[in-house]
Amino acid sequence: MAVRAGSINAGHTVIHEGKQYKLRLVPSAFLYKRCKLFIGPGANVSPPAFLDEVEELGVKGRIWLDRQCSIIEEQHIARDRGSEFLTKTIGTTRQGVGPAVEDRVKRIARTAGEIPELKPYLADVPLAVNRAIDQDKKVLLEGTQGFYLSLYHGTYPYVTSRDTSASGVCSEVGVSPTKVDDVMLIFKAYMTRVGSGPLPGELTEDEVKKRHWVEIATVTGRMRRAAPFDYNLARRAAVINGATQIVLTKLDVIFPECAGVKRFSELPREVANFIRGIERRVKVPVTLIGTGPTTMDIIDRRGI
Repeated sequence: MAVRAGSINAGHTVIHEGKQYKLRLVPSAFLYKRCKLFIGPGANVSPPAFLDEVEELGVKGRIWLDRQCSIIEEQHIARDRGSEFLTKTIGTTRQGVGPAVEDRVKRIARTAGEIPELKPYLADVPLAVNRAIDQDKKVLLEGTQGFYLSLYHGTYPYVTSRDTSASGVCSEVGVSPTKVDDVMLIFKAYMTRVGSGPLPGELTEDEVKKRHWVEIATVTGRMRRAAPFDYNLARRAAVINGATQIVLTKLDVIFPECAGVKRFSELPREVANFIRGIERRVKVPVTLIGTGPTTMDIIDRRGI
C-alpha cells in the first residue's frame, strides 16, 4: 500500500523500463501492480488532473482517495494566478493550491465526497491504512516537496501552504507517528529550488549549465535554481524529521563516472568519501543511492 500526501503543485518524475511518467497525484509506487494506492484526507485534489492521471496510468480499480480531500476549483487557480504576491514574490506553481488551502481553513472548501465524478474512488483512507499496518502489511507514506518549503519549518514566507515534514505527512494521511518504522529522507547530491526564496551557495545559471545540473520542474516547466550540497541544512532536516535513513539521488549528475553503478564497492574513492562524509556529518546512514535516472539505477546498502 502506498499513500500520497500533498497536492498537485509537486510533481514526481519516474522513469521505468524506458518510459517516463510525470506524476502529480498518483503515488510513485503505482509501478508495482499489486500495490494499492491511496490519497490521504489532508490532500488537495484537482478532479480533472486526478481522473486524467488515473486513466493515463491505468490504475483504476486500485486507487482511492479520502472523501475529506479538499477540492481545487477553477476559481482557486484564477485567484492564484491573479495574485502578484503569490506569482511574483513567492513564485508559486500557479495551480490554485494556496487559495484552495485558504478556503479549507475557512471551512468553505468543497470535498471529494461532494464530487459525483469521484464517487467510484472514495474511501476511508485512514481506516484502510491503519488496518493494513495492524495486519503487518507493507505501507509507504509518500511525502511531497522539499522540507524547507514547510509552512512551519521552511524559509518563510517563501514556502508552500502546508507542512512538508514527516510529521505533517502522518497527519495528512491519518497515521500516528508511533506506527512509523522508518523515516526515509530523500536528498539530491546537490540542492535545487523553484521559485523565490533563499538558496545558500546558489550558483549562477551559467555555472549550473556548465556543471550539467540543469533541471526542469515537472509541474511548472521552469528551470530549477541549484547549489552544492549543504551539510548544515541536511543535518537540521534529519533532526526535525527524525530520519532513520537517507536516500541520495542524482549522484551521477555530480559524478558522471558513477552512472549506472550498482555496488558501493565499485564507486571511486572520492565518491565513496562524499557519501561517508554525509553520513558522518548528518549522522544518518545513506542506504539507497541513485546512480541514474531510472528506477533500476540504484545502489542498495540496506543488507536485505
